[in-house]
Amino acid sequence: KGGFEYSSALFNPDTISNMTGHLLNLLEGIVNDPCSLVSRIPILTAQEQENLLMKFNDTLAVCPADKVIYTLFEEQAAANPEAVAARFGDELLTYKELNEKSNRLARMLRHKGVIREKPVGIMLERSLEMVIGIMAIEKAGGAYLPIDPNYPADRICFITEDSGIDILLTVRKHESVEINNRIEKIFVEDQELYTGDGSDLPDKADPHGLAYIIYTSGSTGKPKGTLIEHHSLVNRLNWMQKQYPIGRGDVILQKTPYTFDVSVWEMFWWAIQGAEVCFLEPGAEKDPAGIVEAIEKYGVTVIHFVPSMLNTFLDYLKETGKTANVACLKQVFASGEALTAAQVRLFKSLLAGNGTKLANLYGPTEATIDVSYFDCITAEDLETIPIGKPIDNIKLFIMDKCLQLQPVGIPGELCISGVGLARGYLNRPELTNEKFVDNPLEPGQKIYRTGDLAKWRADGNIEYLGRMDFQVKIRGFRIELGEIERVLAAHSSVKECIVTAWEKEPGNMFLVGYVVPENGNTPESAELQAFLEKALPEYMVPRIYAFL
Repeated sequence: KGGFEYSSALFNPDTISNMTGHLLNLLEGIVNDPCSLVSRIPILTAQEQENLLMKFNDTLAVCPADKVIYTLFEEQAAANPEAVAARFGDELLTYKELNEKSNRLARMLRHKGVIREKPVGIMLERSLEMVIGIMAIEKAGGAYLPIDPNYPADRICFITEDSGIDILLTVRKHESVEINNRIEKIFVEDQELYTGDGSDLPDKADPHGLAYIIYTSGSTGKPKGTLIEHHSLVNRLNWMQKQYPIGRGDVILQKTPYTFDVSVWEMFWWAIQGAEVCFLEPGAEKDPAGIVEAIEKYGVTVIHFVPSMLNTFLDYLKETGKTANVACLKQVFASGEALTAAQVRLFKSLLAGNGTKLANLYGPTEATIDVSYFDCITAEDLETIPIGKPIDNIKLFIMDKCLQLQPVGIPGELCISGVGLARGYLNRPELTNEKFVDNPLEPGQKIYRTGDLAKWRADGNIEYLGRMDFQVKIRGFRIELGEIERVLAAHSSVKECIVTAWEKEPGNMFLVGYVVPENGNTPESAELQAFLEKALPEYMVPRIYAFL
């Protein structure tokens, strides 16, 4: 017989009871198979396994798995044809107008060879033409591939070549952007595109067909395209509607760059529920005054912020006293970075009186936008804000390096399974096999290894602890530091370099480049910035350099 002596100020009885069970299971495993690796012996008790696998992951839910995203929009267009669907400044489109315009453009795309699964590039700023173009690509059966027109020429060239697109929807403003001559540019402002048959197209897309491809930073030095299918997107939006219902009278502010996957729910959720979307003027997403003005002017009820921008927005409200100007806001979502307790407290002090609610969402691009949620407006004053519980038809596991389940409270890698998983990476079979691995808990299924460090709380919420590698997030953008380092190392005056992320204050992250000059020839910081800007997006270029 034996027992534990412990400080009740540090441990509660349940923790000690679980530790006892872990030790007994470990000893039993050693006795039963003396040759086995200790790391491979399961230590969880039966009750813990039930909690982790069943109670915490009880997410099975009904979803319209036979539908694709644009057919749900077509149903709304038929039911409410004259309702306002989309607005940009003083321009607007009704559901009927948006449906018919996108149908006409989709027919033209089909005529030009767009079929199921075919990627089609789109390079536009926020506008009504952007949503028409995206919807048309979906209706034609293709998968839309968003490209930021402000990307460096090298990055645009790589994405267009790697994806194999041969059609690019754009505007004449970007006609001079250099891409392969085999790629046909279609200018969406040309009104002759929107003549002819405006009825819904036959031959609907396959629910397991591609819906979109989004490129994210890659550790190899080149971005990688993530492949998302229709049924995964439908499941994600179906859950969001159940948890945070919207309908006619609701207005979503679309302000996230469409190369970032939060934009996907901003782009489609309203369309399948009869609500309205308002496209914020390009560039205004960084201006809290402009955001407040748009909320008040257009009656915005739903909005998303990355936490760093939420902080800027809240500080502006606090300084100007304009909380009454945003009283129409019902729901705010935060994701893309860690949300701090201080930000939640400030939100409550300013907006709880308006009845505005705040939800913290978490998810990688590889699992269709978000996989967990936590409602922050609670009576409890939390010291840390969890990323919450899994959404419908998604399971979350905290695992060790051998893919064994970790007990409650023990850190491990956050792994994801369920219908939200991406098909993989475009043209990257080795990376796909590395990140999407066989699920040891459910034979025949896959799990996605996020590289995020997390732990379960006893209440079934997950707490995010950071990264296990050299990936960081700045303003919601996922950045592989190795991609920046490889470009920087190509500069003739750089012998060696390392790029790190410096958190000057909670939620305020900066990239810093450390450089060993070649032969003592120290370059100017501005020279290095200009060099990097030729190959990398603005958000991946360090503004601070230290020369060693």
